[in-house]
Amino acid sequence: MGADRADRRRFSRRARRPGGRGLSAPVLLACGALLLSGCASMPDSGDVRRVDSSPRSDVDSQVRVYGVSPGKGEQPAELVSGFLEATTSDEENFGTAKEYLTKSAIKRWQPFAATTVLEQAPDVRVETDPGDRDGSGKTVVLSGKRIAVVDDTHAYKPDEQPYEERIHLTLSGSEWRIDGPPRGLILGESDFQRIYRSVNKYYFADLGPDAEESRAGDNVLVADPVYVRRRIDPVTATVKALLDGPTGWLEPVVSSSFPRGAALGSRGERLSLDDSNALKIRLNDRAARISAPRCARMAAQTLFTVQDLGEGSSQVSGVRLERQNGSELCALSSDGARAYAPDGVEGHPRHQYFVDSEHRMVRLSDDEERPRPVPGPFGADGAGLGSVAVSRDERDVAGVTSDGQSLYVSELAAAAERGKVRLRSRGGSVEHGLTAPSWDGLGGLWVADRDPRRPRLLRLRGGTGPADEVALPRLDGGRVTALRVSADGSRIAMLVKRSGHTTLRLGRIERRGTEAAPKLSVGALRAVAPKLEDVDTFSWAGDSRLVVAGRESDGVQQLQYVETDGSPSNVPEVPGPNGVQSIGASEDQTRPLIAETRENGIVRLLPNTDWKTVDQDGSGPVYPG
Repeated sequence: MGADRADRRRFSRRARRPGGRGLSAPVLLACGALLLSGCASMPDSGDVRRVDSSPRSDVDSQVRVYGVSPGKGEQPAELVSGFLEATTSDEENFGTAKEYLTKSAIKRWQPFAATTVLEQAPDVRVETDPGDRDGSGKTVVLSGKRIAVVDDTHAYKPDEQPYEERIHLTLSGSEWRIDGPPRGLILGESDFQRIYRSVNKYYFADLGPDAEESRAGDNVLVADPVYVRRRIDPVTATVKALLDGPTGWLEPVVSSSFPRGAALGSRGERLSLDDSNALKIRLNDRAARISAPRCARMAAQTLFTVQDLGEGSSQVSGVRLERQNGSELCALSSDGARAYAPDGVEGHPRHQYFVDSEHRMVRLSDDEERPRPVPGPFGADGAGLGSVAVSRDERDVAGVTSDGQSLYVSELAAAAERGKVRLRSRGGSVEHGLTAPSWDGLGGLWVADRDPRRPRLLRLRGGTGPADEVALPRLDGGRVTALRVSADGSRIAMLVKRSGHTTLRLGRIERRGTEAAPKLSVGALRAVAPKLEDVDTFSWAGDSRLVVAGRESDGVQQLQYVETDGSPSNVPEVPGPNGVQSIGASEDQTRPLIAETRENGIVRLLPNTDWKTVDQDGSGPVYPG
């Protein structure tokens, strides 16, 4: 078989309009600008031509891709390449990919056991098999650079290391077929990004001893990002993932209102939004006798999980949960779900805040070009502040003095008093003093003491209550240099400096003990921006997203969004200003970024504008949180 046949197999993917009928002939995957108009002028005839396999954009993701069956007389390396190409298709059950397997291998192959994500499609080579005496068996080796693995719960985990796997083939009649398939799927990063999309499942925070004092009550939803196939029944896949429960990393700090064993009412049920963007879900008998309040929480979890799966920019308008027999368990509209909305703990920030050259706290609204001192003692002359944090409701403020040694907490009001020192460090310098503080949406205030003799992570209940020490996992000689807590109070992002490099780590906050004697700890630290060798600053920028400024090995600073599972975000890249030292963002993505830069002071990026200086000498910009 010649190169022409191989090229036809590798590149002749059939493109389809989403939801429409197939075109009459193979067309180029890269139809470019034609796709922007819905492929209205796409050619419906012509030869297949080879195109470059460059990373695909969102435009490319609208193309439906189908595999090509194995050709007659294909040799082992060529057959394995065809199999790998067929696994990148948009076929629901991988029917074409299974044509490359023996009958027994079809029964054993589990494509969703795991998905290995490589930097690019794997190299394929045939290995001499010393046990192949009669020529009826061959071993093909796949190799490349692994960057991540998606497990059978749809959870993404960065895992950068060399990759190598062996696939065994045997002669089936006169044709080679795979009888030892790989475990799961093996995809290059560009194919993975085209085939899969990230969605947030939502579960309720397990507040433990903090439940009674929580300003947000117990209806606090926590985002749990997973990956589902973009065009293969994403609504059903997402709801099934929700019913399966939280991913292993998040499970210790959240709970689901769905009863254990709850599942869709029928195995083959396919879910879709109706004409009004509402979703109806029939559940099995495990959910038949739940109470109305619990059902409302189940519906809230569902609504916020599927809210971004509506047509176009429309969000889900409501959820109806039914029993197995079709009778209604409960219904929840998008308006009724407001009581559970994540932005209830995130707040609706009205201002950005920072410290000016006089070490006072100032604030800025979106329509203001120059900052104003805040009301109360922190905005007065002589405030002596080095860093600040504002509660999610913008009523309270915490400030660390410019020497890094003392923490004060006050109301954000003209008549408020500075009060006493709430926490003192004995580190002796700014570098070894207190970090900038951070508020969660429950009312807790978090800060790290970088005193080399006694480094600690602390949480002040209500901002002014007792300082509870939070247990940290072993940092192997590293130390925490900055932190920010998620609004839901279940996750904490920290900069950890070790061996001359600073990395961004995310940990889950575990709550045990009693209300009088809570026992807090941070568990399961994981890298969030694994490609960055050094991280300079970061901020929460969504329910499961952070904005990060840092450097790869080339030393050039980048500004990028990353997901809390370590995967790259699908948010468009933002051109960063030069020399970002600190950055502030809101979970509300419509709000502007604000940053401290080495050359231009405090700069801000309003919608549809460029970065603009708002204070030449300010520092430490933050949103509430």
